[in-house]
Amino acid sequence: MNLKNSAEQIKNYFNIKDFTLKMNFLTEILNTKKDEISDLKKRFSFNSFREMEFFNRQPLSFYNDAISGKAISIIAEIKKASPSKGIIREDFNHIAIAKSYFSGTVNAVSVLTDQNYFKGDINFLNEIAKIKKAPLLRKDFIIDSIQIFEAKANGADMILLICEALSQEQIKDFTGLAVEIGLEVLLELHSINQLEKIDFSLNKIIGVNNRDLENFKVDLSITETISGYLPDNVLLVSESGISSKEHIDYIRNAGTDAILVGEHLMRSYNIEEKLNELKTWCKE
Repeated sequence: MNLKNSAEQIKNYFNIKDFTLKMNFLTEILNTKKDEISDLKKRFSFNSFREMEFFNRQPLSFYNDAISGKAISIIAEIKKASPSKGIIREDFNHIAIAKSYFSGTVNAVSVLTDQNYFKGDINFLNEIAKIKKAPLLRKDFIIDSIQIFEAKANGADMILLICEALSQEQIKDFTGLAVEIGLEVLLELHSINQLEKIDFSLNKIIGVNNRDLENFKVDLSITETISGYLPDNVLLVSESGISSKEHIDYIRNAGTDAILVGEHLMRSYNIEEKLNELKTWCKE
């Protein structure tokens, strides 16, 4: 499947000769993650994950729901902290937040499971899976197959893969493995130079992270820029920095099908009220 613009056109448009990104912070996270995975493999095997409660349960589909909807779909995120903002919600209770999201009939719930940088936990995912009424996205830095099995075993319906953290071959292999065990994949990128890694016949849910992982700056025009290079059959998810009706209107005009919102909801005194407001903005 051809992109709407060739790689040469992209280079000419941005007048960029070197597409190499300085991802110092991301590199730090990935090095920490390698140590975590080494420990994970000492405690669990692929077979042990296969024997767990959720592994053989039929997962819920975010794609089928979102692709058929008229309004912009909402992935509501459960996030206690972030490296750039510190603690986001002091009175953090992942179960209570999940119940608010489910009662608000969101299209999916994103659960941060990274402990070191986002104060998440894989147990959050497992506990929420026991009461889930919408698909669950495991949001973490996935760089090994065993993390995909771990996600399924703890109740995930979908996993996040980050283009900037993976090679083209890894994206293909991890996507294939996820699909094989019944998981959908949200493939995230931040810059157009990552497009050449993507096989759009395999990856049809594409997330555009408006936040630069190097300097943490947010720019919604990233969604607009990248959307112009995506095939028409791709489900486009805009992530980060969305907190107003003006933001929704802007990314809707850029062809956005869904949004992933965390901090805007996490900082709210009344999550249900804020979610209802967000849903109103997302309606056509």
